[in-house]
Amino acid sequence: MHSLKQYWVAEALERDLGDPGNPDSVMSFQQVVELDEREEFPEALLNWLYNWKLNHYYIPTECGGEFTSFEEFVAFVRVMSRRDLTTAISFTTLFWSYLVWMAGTEEQKQRLASFIKDHNGAMCLAYSERAHGSDLVGSDVRATKVPGGYLLNGEKWPINRATISGVSFVLAKTDESGGARSLSLFMVEKSQLDPNSYYNLPKILTHGIRGSDMSGIGFKDCFIPDSSRIGAEGAGLEWALKGFQVTRALCAAFSQGAADTALRTTLNFALNRQLYGKTVFDMPQPRRTLVDAFLDILICDCATIGAARGFHVVPEQFSVWSAVVKYFVTTQLESIVADISVVLGARYYMRDAHDWGIFQKVVRDNAIISVFDGSTVVNLHALLLQLRQLAKQRSRQRGKNSEALQSRLAACFSLEQSVPTFDGRRLELFSRGADDVLQGLELALAQLQALEEEADLEPAVLEQIVGFTYLLLEELNALDHSLEHSTFEFGHDQSPELFDLAKQYCTLHAAASCLYMWLHNRSHLGAFFAQGEWLVLCLRRLALKFRPAHSLASRINDEAIAQELLRLYQEDKLFSIVPFQLATSKIQGDQTNATSELQLQA
Repeated sequence: MHSLKQYWVAEALERDLGDPGNPDSVMSFQQVVELDEREEFPEALLNWLYNWKLNHYYIPTECGGEFTSFEEFVAFVRVMSRRDLTTAISFTTLFWSYLVWMAGTEEQKQRLASFIKDHNGAMCLAYSERAHGSDLVGSDVRATKVPGGYLLNGEKWPINRATISGVSFVLAKTDESGGARSLSLFMVEKSQLDPNSYYNLPKILTHGIRGSDMSGIGFKDCFIPDSSRIGAEGAGLEWALKGFQVTRALCAAFSQGAADTALRTTLNFALNRQLYGKTVFDMPQPRRTLVDAFLDILICDCATIGAARGFHVVPEQFSVWSAVVKYFVTTQLESIVADISVVLGARYYMRDAHDWGIFQKVVRDNAIISVFDGSTVVNLHALLLQLRQLAKQRSRQRGKNSEALQSRLAACFSLEQSVPTFDGRRLELFSRGADDVLQGLELALAQLQALEEEADLEPAVLEQIVGFTYLLLEELNALDHSLEHSTFEFGHDQSPELFDLAKQYCTLHAAASCLYMWLHNRSHLGAFFAQGEWLVLCLRRLALKFRPAHSLASRINDEAIAQELLRLYQEDKLFSIVPFQLATSKIQGDQTNATSELQLQA
């Protein structure tokens, strides 16, 4: 097992699922592609996960479950997602239970915990409506107060698992005057309803995750008791938005699993495809494309794992952190899937020509992740509304409380440190100008300068890391200056230029996360991680979003990164800064694997 115990559950699940390249394994590529072709709901695969008791890891220990940390959660969701996003997303609708763990009564918590532990305790989130989309306040679904409860009327659509679920978290209008306090949140248990008072809408045919239960639910004078309301009447929007802070960041795990498979199956092809007397991987351009995809996965790893741990340390900052991770990670990993498709050539477009056509399924399925729980525009908008306050706070706090800041950053990024229990009551709708990740860049620079005497660190590597850190600080100061001189209004009529500034903020946040991850884990994540060439190349890739290539230091030799990519592939390890063991034996497809020592030295 991995030395970091927060990855033990993921490794155990991975081992028991078996190699997805073996058709006889649970959730094999062949099986999930065949299900997808038939647009069939993966009921047998979900039942297997329930029998494995993975559902217990969605329930906090204080409520009788096994959940201990979001870092552990992200790892095992990646294990599912690298095999099949349809199954992973369908199962992980369980994470909407956090609405109850955060805001529910003790009775609601115990009732939901028992429901989840049942063999198929599935749930859905019924927020959106056909006419209103992300405009939650515009809801037409009404919950009218009557003695002992409420009458629900109206339709929610489109909803994942709306039909095949036992609990629906419904956001409904309880105050006709409108506004932020007009909505309330309800945990609606179908087994307690009059069957004639609700109905399911038809399955929606989708581009990806074809087998999912994407449908809707409608209510007609549907009575629900007072005990189904979560939190106070009128607090629905607040808890909905706080719930999104949790799920938006965790959506990154879906994309990471998909990206691992996209890169792994493409590398399998590139190592075995012979053209012009050599393998595709031996050719400089495809090799560079695959190496860059690996670097992007490492960047997203740092951002996601740091955020997963940050939930436990600084939840009050997650109106910022979750928007950053949801936007940056999902769009960045969408881009690498598109980039490496070029290496597969025509095979990426074929539905069964290479590894049972898993790549084309990943392309379609992964495209929806950036839309879940708020699209890229929604997340950037949530962030840009806070940018000016963040800039002002950085200016006010510069040089203050550095020891406390350093301690929080260490807790977020040092993987050997245990994290405190997550307290969802500490989530805030706005971060009040706090973002430790970018506030701590000056501290990171001081830590880097203290490394100059370390004999095991290549001076040229450290010099480039320091240089890119100065560049990050320059860009952050320039961003703050732009924000101070920008015209700004609250609401939805924001300029495209402000959206661009929000994108820049996300890039800076991701770059700083890479830096902290390296500084806090150099002694225990292996030689490749400690040596830092990967960090130099990651920082340079991110710097290219701000500066032209000719203005940056020349790209260092990436051979060490190529060798690490090949080593992880050969040893069946996850493409990650925490490369835990995957199920062994190689993918079997239209090519046979023959990765050799010669190829590792190519």
